[in-house]
Amino acid sequence: MADDELEAIRTKRMAELQQQYGGGGGDKEQQEEVRRQQDEMKNSILSQVLDQQARARLNTIALTKPEKAKMVESMLIQMAQSGQIQSQLGEMQLRGLLERVSAQTQKTTTVKHMAHGSMAMDGIDGFVVVTLTSACGEHCRML
Repeated sequence: MADDELEAIRTKRMAELQQQYGGGGGDKEQQEEVRRQQDEMKNSILSQVLDQQARARLNTIALTKPEKAKMVESMLIQMAQSGQIQSQLGEMQLRGLLERVSAQTQKTTTVKHMAHGSMAMDGIDGFVVVTLTSACGEHCRML
């Protein structure tokens, strides 16, 4: 994507926003129009920086993990606007970006030791089994 194209899109968008908000009023139709224009601009940039296979993969991810897809879309748009993307990204490059995002947002689960109880962990066929012993001596197992 050429820097000239991105700059033209930015300039056009800024002019539209200034024109809309310069008149005042928080009309619901205006807000919907702004949102629609933002979606169009986002889709335009994404179609310029992603090939068809990568775009299809991102759309599939958006169906199952919309937050992750929005994060990746934002990253791609920011990278394109700052000139970090010089040509269309393929599916493999998108997968690499997705792995980076997953590593950054990976959720961790912690088990805290409870007072007057004990905890034991062992593995069974690839699962981690946690056995908690409460103060009253009951055993609770979690997979």
